[in-house]
Formats: sequence, C-alpha cells, structure tokens
Amino acid sequence: MNLIAPPTPPATPVAPRSATGASGTGDRLQLPSTALYQQVAERLRSKIMSHTLAPGSWIDEQALAAEYGTSRTPLREALKVLAAEGLVTMKLRRGAYVTEVSQRDLSEVFHLLSLLECDAVRVVAEQATDAQLAELSALHGMLEESVTHADAFFAANERFHMRLLEIADNRWRNQLVADMRQVMKLNRHHSLLKEGRLAASLQEHRDIMAALKARDAERAKRLMQLHMAQGKEAATLP
Repeated sequence: MNLIAPPTPPATPVAPRSATGASGTGDRLQLPSTALYQQVAERLRSKIMSHTLAPGSWIDEQALAAEYGTSRTPLREALKVLAAEGLVTMKLRRGAYVTEVSQRDLSEVFHLLSLLECDAVRVVAEQATDAQLAELSALHGMLEESVTHADAFFAANERFHMRLLEIADNRWRNQLVADMRQVMKLNRHHSLLKEGRLAASLQEHRDIMAALKARDAERAKRLMQLHMAQGKEAATLP
C-alpha cells in the first residue's frame, strides 16, 4: 500500500532578533548618545566658565530645571559631576553654589600642576617623536597668532598643555591635570587683567618649545617650572 506523506506545515516565521541580543524578548530602550544629566552638566559648565553663573552664586535648581525643561533629578546628578570637578560646592541644607577660588586653592592647584606638568615635559623632551614635536610646534604657532586676543590665547594655551600631556602618555596624570585646569578657569579673568602677562607667557612657551626641540629634558623641566610659577603669580587674587 502506498503511503502519502502529509503535507509539510509551513515554517513558523522567525521574528527578527531585537537589539537586546539573543533572547529577543523585547525592544531595547534606545538611550540618547549622551545621558540627560551629562547634557545638563555641560550646559551648567558653560554657564560657570563664562561667569554667567558667577563664583559664589547660589544655583537655583528649580529655575534651571524649568529653563532646561527637565526634572530636578538629572539636574542634581549634573551638580554631582560638577562638584567632583571642583566647579560646584555642595553646602549642607543650603544647596549648590559655584565654587569660589581662594588664594589657598590657587596656590595648591598651581603647586600640583607644576609637579605634574614638569614631569610630563621632561618625558616629552626625551621620548616624543619628531611628528609629535611638530604637532606641539603647530599649537605653539596658534599661541603666536592669538597673543592679542586673550580668550583665543587661553584656548590655544590649554590645547598646547593638554596635547603635551597626551604625548607624555599617563592617563592618570592627564585626568588630574584636566580636573585642576577646570578649577583654574574659574579665576582666569584675574590673570587676563595683568598687564603684559600674555606676552610674557608667550615668551615662556617659546623657550619651552626650543628646549623640547633641542631634546634638553632638564632645561624643559626648569622652564616649565618657571612658567607655572609666573602663571601662579599672575593669577593671584587682588
């Protein structure tokens, strides 16, 4: 007797895998590339650096939450980030305030910056490639071009110093310096007002750059130490 096989049932369609991975149990929540609290932190950081929020001023969380169209939760998380950077001071039962930089703060920050950056410039003089030194030379050229424009000069100065640190290649040192330079920016307007400081700083950079090109590590270190000492003096609060 001939047996006729029953028809093969149609294959059950396989749902495409969700973004959650192999389980395919549901659609994954698509978060923005930058978390909301980080966006809020960046806006607040900009207000602080531009002195729209002046040193010592109280941060009105309710008003800012309304301005940014968000709840107070991401705002408070943003304030924690800025407090960790030293830009905001949290006071018990009083709220958050823009950090005021004291003379002691400046002295301590410049002392540590000098230790870290003097070590970095020594490493760069000894180990940087010719291409890396050419990068630093190009950044120095931006300083030369912006010496009559204080804000542009400070931006170029920071790029030079941070690139020097990147070339020295110690991520822990880089993070420490980046955090301390944030605090320095709170007081930068004082140093901008010192007559002749930009021209003097430029000459100090010329000397450092010359020592780097000569691969003279000890001279580069001494010159960076002088540069930081002069910067500290210029930033002294009136």
